[in-house]
Amino acid sequence: MEDLIVDFIHYLDAERGLSLATQDAYRRDLQRYANWLEAKHYANVPDDRAVLADFFANEATELATTSMAREQSALRKFYSFLMRQGVLTTDPMELIDAPKPAKHLPTVLDAEEIALLLNAPDVAKPLGMRDRAIFELMYATGMRVSELVNLRMDQLHLPMNLIQVVGKGDKERLVPVSDQAAEWVNRYLRSARPRLISGSIPPEVFLNFHGNKLTRQGIWKNLKAYINAVGIQKDVTPHTLRHSFASSLLENGADLRVVQEILGHADISTTQLYTHLSNGHIAAVYHKTHPHG
Repeated sequence: MEDLIVDFIHYLDAERGLSLATQDAYRRDLQRYANWLEAKHYANVPDDRAVLADFFANEATELATTSMAREQSALRKFYSFLMRQGVLTTDPMELIDAPKPAKHLPTVLDAEEIALLLNAPDVAKPLGMRDRAIFELMYATGMRVSELVNLRMDQLHLPMNLIQVVGKGDKERLVPVSDQAAEWVNRYLRSARPRLISGSIPPEVFLNFHGNKLTRQGIWKNLKAYINAVGIQKDVTPHTLRHSFASSLLENGADLRVVQEILGHADISTTQLYTHLSNGHIAAVYHKTHPHG
């Protein structure tokens, strides 16, 4: 099982071009399956639907619906890979029903909360200037945090208010940047980034205290600290800024297809997650646009 997982992850990297984050998530899911099989004393990868049904029944007591869905996706791809490699002749995952995802609205920050967050970093300090530039850029572009930490200097085209983003599957897209965000990034590049560099100059835009590439975990930790400091009582993650960006565009009349392109969504149904308009906004639009409003 361990060797098959290694071969499968290599396949995801070499032939499917999936991101390292997705590869790591699938590896963890498959390792859970491998550990369960070992505990049940299975010597080989089973091709019996009943075994998988038993595994997922156990997982349902420990994992959230979204985690279950990702785990099933990992195992579907894994078993499909084993079929193509000739390891198995039947695919038991074909008979496993996917879990129904829980319907919930994404957390977003309103304009007042965004202002509190953007003004929280102490821009007199290099790390504060960096964090202000990061939050401005994420809110202005809807970038994923993985895209931001990998953003290189040669991908910045700030005089044209554009950045070149490499998203999932190494797909590139040009994303517009607001004047305000571009100015904060420029201020960071002029006054803060040079003070963070301690040795060789790294290609990445955003650096940590040691002058190395900033990590996703670092941004998450810093964001949580600022959210707590300003007293925002919401469960905020870096993805919340992406939600807030998309929500702001759509509530102000942006076309759904345009938002899809900016976010880098392959399927517009993913973008439709952000079309959760508040009752107040719906009422305001109704009264403004209906002839008897």
